[in-house]
Amino acid sequence: MKKTPAKSSLHPRNRYQGQYDLPTLCHLNPALSPWLVTTPAGKTSVDFSQPQAIKALNQGLLKQYYGIEWQLPDGYLCPPIPGRADYLHFIADLLAEDAGGTIPRQADLLDIGCGANCIYPLIGHAEYGWRFTGSDISAESLRLATALIAANPGMQRAIRLRCQKNSNAIFQGIIQKSDNYAVTLCNPPFHRSAQEAQQGSDRKNRNLGICSDKGLNFAGQHHELWCTGGERGFVEKMINESQNFSAQVVWFTTLISKRENLKPLAEILKRTAVIEQRVIEMGQGNKQSRILAWTFKKPEQRARILKNSLRPPA
Repeated sequence: MKKTPAKSSLHPRNRYQGQYDLPTLCHLNPALSPWLVTTPAGKTSVDFSQPQAIKALNQGLLKQYYGIEWQLPDGYLCPPIPGRADYLHFIADLLAEDAGGTIPRQADLLDIGCGANCIYPLIGHAEYGWRFTGSDISAESLRLATALIAANPGMQRAIRLRCQKNSNAIFQGIIQKSDNYAVTLCNPPFHRSAQEAQQGSDRKNRNLGICSDKGLNFAGQHHELWCTGGERGFVEKMINESQNFSAQVVWFTTLISKRENLKPLAEILKRTAVIEQRVIEMGQGNKQSRILAWTFKKPEQRARILKNSLRPPA
């Protein structure tokens, strides 16, 4: 398995490269102002223990960096924008490597579990012009994602949504016979139960120096946060299903939040017909994450396919 070195900072193309410009963000989204706090060091920050604060921050960041209008009802997963953008930038590098150093700007991508926030398709199209199919098991999440797409001109022609009606399937029923994708991406549910999700929230609260009697310090529907087998079980199912769609996808990828899951998943991949598997390390301050990627295609096959997706940057 090919691995990239561990990183401590965001991708060089990430539009966020330092401290948040809080005055500008509050100007763009006044709803952020009530959620500003003063740290023990005397600096102004955001109350990251509150989902409403993270949502208000996201609204400002998406408007500041991408011109995206974004709304999300309470109770749905509210992702960190810089970290989600990083996934897309590293995916762009992966495709560029196969395409002779140029990022494909007309690629089709599949986002497994796009959720109500639809964050990867929105940023991916705004940043790289990519077209997306977003899937989710929740019809209500897709209804909310549809509203987000409609609120941003140009997105409706670039993003389509499909409902996964089989709770035991990932790609089956979503990838149609006529579909071909440069990449599939996914932020899998990484907890095995609601109890485990609460324990993770308690640890985060302690790290932030916050009393842990407030419940989850992040929002999310149950299917966004936990599933039987947790992250490892979900990705194992994804690997097994990917073999049936190897002719239609160049790279299968997923985020892996728990490093201890990499070794057993690598062993599962070795038992399949993959040509190559990679671990791409990502660094977001104190948080470390990584992308697990695998392909059933040889380098020359990947290059030939991706060559058709090239065009100069806008």
